[in-house]
Amino acid sequence: MKEVTIDNRKIGTGYEPFVIAEMSGNHNQSLERALEIVEAAAEAGADALKIQTYTADTMTLEVEKGDFVISDPNSPWANKSLYNLYQEAYTPWEWHQSIFDRCQELGMIAFSSPFDETAVDFLESLHVPCYKIASFECTDIQLIRKVARTKKPMIISTGMCTVAEIEETVQAAKEEGCKELILLKCTSTYPATPENSHIKTIPHMKELFQCPIGLSDHTLGSGVAVASVALGASVIEKHFTLSRQDGGVDAPFSLEPEEFHLLVQETKRAWQAMGQVQYGPTKAEHQSKKYRRSIYVTENVKKGEPLTRDNIRVIRPGFGLAPKYYEMCLGKTVNQPIEKGTPLSWDFI
Repeated sequence: MKEVTIDNRKIGTGYEPFVIAEMSGNHNQSLERALEIVEAAAEAGADALKIQTYTADTMTLEVEKGDFVISDPNSPWANKSLYNLYQEAYTPWEWHQSIFDRCQELGMIAFSSPFDETAVDFLESLHVPCYKIASFECTDIQLIRKVARTKKPMIISTGMCTVAEIEETVQAAKEEGCKELILLKCTSTYPATPENSHIKTIPHMKELFQCPIGLSDHTLGSGVAVASVALGASVIEKHFTLSRQDGGVDAPFSLEPEEFHLLVQETKRAWQAMGQVQYGPTKAEHQSKKYRRSIYVTENVKKGEPLTRDNIRVIRPGFGLAPKYYEMCLGKTVNQPIEKGTPLSWDFI
């Protein structure tokens, strides 16, 4: 399985999970808050911070009726027009350099999701190390080709996509010269539920597309992300906020700093626990073998006396004969005196 390198960070099943904090619109139109989010993400252990590059005008039309209004009553953005939502959520382009510089100062990789070709040109001027394609843009082949021509690594979310659509996207990226590609399993509901996450798809995607696979996770908590690592996910992307109580377009399904720190720790532990197929004691377990049960002499036995249920037992520790020999030893006479508390050995029989 080919690994991917982003800004000297190797990503693949042989490496710790690459954890991305997604700021999205949780800056609430404050650059000061945006920079505080960067600092909190770094302190929480994020490997990277991602923003989004668009304007309301590059996303949609300024129309506040019909198809341009979110009608789903269960949506966190119910009854908002698309234009007003994107106007509220977008990250001003003049902020990008300050955000990226702060990430670099704190040792985090910084990049963005472009939503049209002008965004790609802008991000190229900032020398981003890679690109993320959002699920809703996964089938925008024109955008995929534009990003792929940069020859930089691409991370593509696949929410809602059929296998055929993913294949078309991957093929387009490769045709334009993308050699380093990561696909993310994603459920494009906000928030998503564990029941709708279907992370068993991760090893299947890995087999189909022969590239690192990750998870763009919109569920609450870290359980789904941890489980995905156990199934082979190499990347975890999670929305991040300073406080859900402060509001923000994505706040309801974002993790707060302490929760994100726990996510980083637990996904790392899940990766460490994967190991390899292992039977028998590990090196660390060898000292524990002495606490197994074994056969011990439990009463003083004279030379020539038989071993009986009254003078041998299977107890801890494990320095005597294995328990499986207990019945075989019963009735055997001993060739020397044995003191109570002696581990039984064939040398005594």
